[in-house]
Amino acid sequence: MSAVSVIIPALNEEEPIADVVREVTATNIPAEIIVVDNGSTDRTAERARDAGARVVSEPIPGYGRACMAGIRALAPQCDIVVFLDGDGSDCPEFMNQLVDPIASGTHDFVIGSRTRGEREPGSMNFQQIVAGRMAGLILRLLYGVRFTDMCPFRAIRHDALEKLGMREQTYGWNLEMQMKSARVGLRILEIPVNHRRRAGGESKVSGTLRGTFIAGARIIATLLRIATERKPRMNTD
Repeated sequence: MSAVSVIIPALNEEEPIADVVREVTATNIPAEIIVVDNGSTDRTAERARDAGARVVSEPIPGYGRACMAGIRALAPQCDIVVFLDGDGSDCPEFMNQLVDPIASGTHDFVIGSRTRGEREPGSMNFQQIVAGRMAGLILRLLYGVRFTDMCPFRAIRHDALEKLGMREQTYGWNLEMQMKSARVGLRILEIPVNHRRRAGGESKVSGTLRGTFIAGARIIATLLRIATERKPRMNTD
């Protein structure tokens, strides 16, 4: 039986984080839940810990930095890593659908698509939907792999993740994982997942014009960097 670890990056998610941890726990899937406190100034870490998560600290803000801190904290026996956001927008009841294809050995990387699932009104803005579709089109042209979203809710084999050489420290992390997974030939599956409005706090990406601009710039920079990198060889067996 595969050991599943869940990584939840969180920055000032005091309101929703405890419920997120409890929902993930209720799936009876993960062997461990790691909440990465990414420099919060509220009680995010305390509430995550009280809800049963193991909390690690990455004080320098950056979505990719938080994800990498979570990876460094993984238990040695971890086989599958699941990522989801700490704002309550992802639906943990879909976790089985992400994990099962990897546990059964048919796929290496399974990503949720919010645009193909049922979305609560207001859960995604127009820019997020268009950005996901455009990135998917470019990746299809580059690698022949179909994506419709850059959804943070995803699962990947731990050993495959380690070999990707992830380095993006900010908002381009999700796209980097998708591009590198496609480039090295991982067996990829995209599934529809439902999506909710965030349960509290303010979005760091879509909540402000500045956040949207910075995130978009980092995503474009990541796309250009990886598209022009030399393709590595990787054995996924």
